[in-house]
Amino acid sequence: MTKWVPPLGLRFSLPPLLLLVAVIAPVHAYGKLEVGFYRHSCPDAEAIVRRIVTMAMEDDLTVTAPLLRLHFHDCFVRGCDGSVLVNSTKTNIAERDAKPNHTLDAFNVIDTIKERLEEKCPGTVSCADILAVAARDAVSLATKVVTKGEWNKDGNLYEVETGRRDGRVSSAKEAAAELPDSFDGIQKLIKRFASKGLGLKDLVVLSGAHSLGNSHCPSLEKRLRNFTADDDIDPTLDKTYAATLKQQCTNSDDNVTEVQMVPGRSTSFDATYYRLVTENKGLFHSDEALLSNGATKMLVYGYMSLEKRFLKDFGVSMVNMGRVDVLAGSEGEIRRTCAVLN
Repeated sequence: MTKWVPPLGLRFSLPPLLLLVAVIAPVHAYGKLEVGFYRHSCPDAEAIVRRIVTMAMEDDLTVTAPLLRLHFHDCFVRGCDGSVLVNSTKTNIAERDAKPNHTLDAFNVIDTIKERLEEKCPGTVSCADILAVAARDAVSLATKVVTKGEWNKDGNLYEVETGRRDGRVSSAKEAAAELPDSFDGIQKLIKRFASKGLGLKDLVVLSGAHSLGNSHCPSLEKRLRNFTADDDIDPTLDKTYAATLKQQCTNSDDNVTEVQMVPGRSTSFDATYYRLVTENKGLFHSDEALLSNGATKMLVYGYMSLEKRFLKDFGVSMVNMGRVDVLAGSEGEIRRTCAVLN
């Protein structure tokens, strides 16, 4: 993604196992989040976020995935508290400097949004909420049925709950331990999501975010060479696709070359990702891992043919994720600058 410089001025039934997971998954308290939390304290807040995200996308369509990814990476470490945005100091290595976060991007878009909101409503809108709203706006603007006015009148794929507060702790060590890995198998993925109160359906739906954006060679290198003692290439990866990827990634340490998550469609949000997974052309091992569990496999095949159901469920799961371990009320703080604790 090129650096953006801001201008001045499926109706299908769930199997018994999936129903059981939905029932027993732990419930994480989410405080007093609500749609329209800032309607009185900063009524233009969401409009300001949308305007700046729109401007960023007009300049560079690939900004969509980084904005979505920032929200994911924030919520999976200490909950959705904006801690992924904090800079490291001499005495603390923060989340954004953890190895899984080295390729995060679009911090400058978030910073621009925060600056405008501080001018309009000082000390009111949290960085955690900016991440949540910007992610919603980015994916909405990348979804054709939304931009064509075929989804709902407000131009959003889903409504975002707001009212989060910003955390005061950011740890690279915690990020390295808790963030899902591109090489995770299904059991590890299930465990990671369950630890956040998210079930199998959330796992499959949120994996659909891989419809957008690009990755880098280190995230798939192990799939292409010396996968195991018996298999040079990950056996869950289509061999022809693997050969193409090998041509793109000739150096395992190449953090510059970008590989599209969905070839030819990396800026459009739809259900194409699920078709690729069924064809063993998911870019990550964790993508293909979804086929190794009966319940998740059924969902993959269902979403492949019922795109509108996927889009609806994606909104539901994003709201679920957005509630993970949030700070609210008098907890935490409202940072004046997202990269620095008050």
